[in-house]
Amino acid sequence: MVSIFWFRRDLRLQDNAALYHALSGEYPVLPIFIFDKNILDKLPTKDARVEFIHQTIAGINEQLKSKGTTLLVKYGKPTEVWKELLETYDIQTLYANRDYEPYARERDKAVYEMLEAKGIPFKSYKDHVIFEKSEVMKDNGDPYVVYTPYSKTWLAKLQDKDLESYTSGLMFDNWHQTEWQQPISLKEMGFEPMGMEFPNTNVTDTLLAHYKDKRNFPAQPGTSHLGLHFRFGTVSIREKARQAKAHSATYLNELIWREFYQAILWHFPRVVKESFRKEYDQIEWRNNEAEFKLWCEGKTGYPIVDAGMRELNETGYMHNRVRMIVASFLTKHLLIDWRWGEAYFAEKLLDFDLASNNGGWQWAAGTGVDAAPYFRVFNPALQQEKFDPDSKYLRKWVPEVNTPNYPKPMVEHKMARQRALDTYKKGLNR
Repeated sequence: MVSIFWFRRDLRLQDNAALYHALSGEYPVLPIFIFDKNILDKLPTKDARVEFIHQTIAGINEQLKSKGTTLLVKYGKPTEVWKELLETYDIQTLYANRDYEPYARERDKAVYEMLEAKGIPFKSYKDHVIFEKSEVMKDNGDPYVVYTPYSKTWLAKLQDKDLESYTSGLMFDNWHQTEWQQPISLKEMGFEPMGMEFPNTNVTDTLLAHYKDKRNFPAQPGTSHLGLHFRFGTVSIREKARQAKAHSATYLNELIWREFYQAILWHFPRVVKESFRKEYDQIEWRNNEAEFKLWCEGKTGYPIVDAGMRELNETGYMHNRVRMIVASFLTKHLLIDWRWGEAYFAEKLLDFDLASNNGGWQWAAGTGVDAAPYFRVFNPALQQEKFDPDSKYLRKWVPEVNTPNYPKPMVEHKMARQRALDTYKKGLNR
């Protein structure tokens, strides 16, 4: 008889809520991870995120050796894997941390029903966020759709909350004893290693102390690079919230934005395909494919935009200030549907998170909750002067700038701005 702990977006042994509860239970715990074919089949053969996950679970597996157990790694569709597990093991309880994305909710519902039919409890816990679902709501019970009042309520609740830390899983001996085995290889799943370097989870107190002053300058090492780790749960949100609370209100604010977008996705899952403000779906996007291609390749003739896109294409990362600039350029200057840009980021970003990516793109396009007004159109040249005054970021990613080899701007700013204003007005007045 065993309990199963299912690793998903919580790839760590330390400070893991559901793992703690599983190991505190009556039955020995068998840890599993499923490489989900429903997700992987849609990805290219070279995807650094799959490599990151593979490296991470291999590291967890090595740590589990000391406990005389192994991480059972499966490759398949979750419902099919669970049919196999139910035939193989005498399962008493399933433990997992909650995931709030629409696909994950459907997946977990299917597994829950499968287990319920056999009388097996599926116990889920909060681990991905500080406050989930309906924990931060208006007094009348409605969800917040404006960030500032949401953040005030969130912070007030935080003052009353002890940010608990769950004991490391390696402190327990309640593991199912089984022979250690090497997880499935990337090649066996049809993926090729890319050899990309991934950021570590160390964020110094000094960096956070200067975060407010340095975070907007892409040439400076002023941001945490923790997005990838928050996405896959290789770092505890509770740990980083405690650190932010002690050293940087501005960084804590960024963590609250993350939870705000998670709450929006939970309450309004339609935002995955629709503008939050439905009237914005009446905008007549130009959706010029040739222009979109130039944007993707970083060949727009606007250096700050091109630098960001090249950084993204080469590293899987883009500085947050630059993300806003390139998103504004695509949706306002080129009048290309925000969903096109969102999908490109989803493919390229190492730290792709559905809630944050969707929220960020809808903010830039003016279509989302608490979004930038449609008449706010970033001037790329002014943004460049303000946030990369010495052109260090530009020289790194666009070395041919100011030479005959660099293209002329694909669109003139003043004209593009007026075209965007006219198009948005027309769409909203229908």
